[in-house]
Amino acid sequence: MKRISFITAIIFLAFLLLTNAQAQSSNASKGSEVLPLPNVVLVHGAWADGSSWSKVIPLLQEKGFNVTAVQIPLTSLADDVAVTGRVLAMQKGPTILVGHSYGGVVITVAGANASNVVGLVYISAYAPDAGEVLSELNGRMPAASGQANIRPDAYGFLWIDPKAFPESFSQDVDPVQARVMAAVQKPFSASIFGEKVTQAAWKSKPSWYLVSKNDRIINPDLERFMAKRIGAKEVVSIPSSHASLVSHPSEVVKLIMDAANSTAIR
Repeated sequence: MKRISFITAIIFLAFLLLTNAQAQSSNASKGSEVLPLPNVVLVHGAWADGSSWSKVIPLLQEKGFNVTAVQIPLTSLADDVAVTGRVLAMQKGPTILVGHSYGGVVITVAGANASNVVGLVYISAYAPDAGEVLSELNGRMPAASGQANIRPDAYGFLWIDPKAFPESFSQDVDPVQARVMAAVQKPFSASIFGEKVTQAAWKSKPSWYLVSKNDRIINPDLERFMAKRIGAKEVVSIPSSHASLVSHPSEVVKLIMDAANSTAIR
């Protein structure tokens, strides 16, 4: 009888130890729970297309992000915002909206009414206020040297002189790739410079900003001004050309990840 009681006690003790171990394992699992990653939507700028993000996209995908690069037509601000809005509507769950160059204007407007946008990331980009036009914003500082190589065509579109493209837009990019970028550049409607920005998403949503200190398309001082004006949660300055997403993809991805981590729902 005593033998049976002893065995029963051992079994009961083992049960208690197993239950306690399972509880600790469950709590540890909850403590290390991996939060779902937000989507990332990338918007290119003038004289480029979605492929300009080709070095950024795989780095984000390797981290587990669902990434979409918008192909905006660069025909008008309204057109570009509409295209971006359709892509945002396709995203399921929280989304980080990223814009390069003129793409910053697009995300400023498109992100305002998109309820799933939880953060804005500006990469060497314009960040206008509501009521501003791009020409007014650009005129706040002396023109960057590369703007002297912008040429209009007979149809109201602007191009960068292909021979001057590498030195104006992408002086720190591999020369072969810079020449390819010049050859595939996507023209930008000159009328966009006069279109008024209707809304500014950065007034209601957190933002992050990357300044390219060697930018020859947007004056770096203007970038710093805009980063301060929008109250960016984090401002990163790197020794980059305007093509920071091509020459410094790791730094761009790091800033996007900072935005994603900061906006994650816990």
